[in-house]
Amino acid sequence: MTIWSSLKLGSTITKCLNQKKIDVLKTSALVPARNMGGHHLMPIKETRWQWTKFKDLIHFYVLVGVIPLTLLITYVNVFIGPAKLAPIPEGYRPKHWEYYRHPITRWMARYIYPSPQQQYEKYLHALFEEDEKFKIRMVARKVEDMMKENSDYKSFYYRPISANIYKVSKEKIENTETDGFN
Repeated sequence: MTIWSSLKLGSTITKCLNQKKIDVLKTSALVPARNMGGHHLMPIKETRWQWTKFKDLIHFYVLVGVIPLTLLITYVNVFIGPAKLAPIPEGYRPKHWEYYRHPITRWMARYIYPSPQQQYEKYLHALFEEDEKFKIRMVARKVEDMMKENSDYKSFYYRPISANIYKVSKEKIENTETDGFN
């Protein structure tokens, strides 16, 4: 009940202010309300630290790569420029990278990509390997057909015996025969 009676602020505040008491704030009627900025609640949300760190690193590494490449490309385009056609001297055979016009493309064709001759020989090697596999499969199929036709084939129960195993087993058999009959 004391709480309900202390809610009558109007009369109590005016009495206290009229009396000019020093202990105005100590009375139960004048408890200061702390609104803390208007009762705004701080929303709880996930952190964005990883996202901002990721963006910072992406910007850093992009700029570490983009700035030097931009300077390099600008230098090549301004000071070196594209290749010009010229007659080929007698007896000179151009290299495969000399057929490209731009200097960066020429550099990549020379040091990064394989030559057309290498690519062609790799392709021929792959064809040769596939042809050899095909021939082996055809011979194996022919052998299987011949074994089925003649019914004189190795079966799953067949185990090839080496000469050493045969020799050892033959000696054991001979030893048991001589030991048992003497």
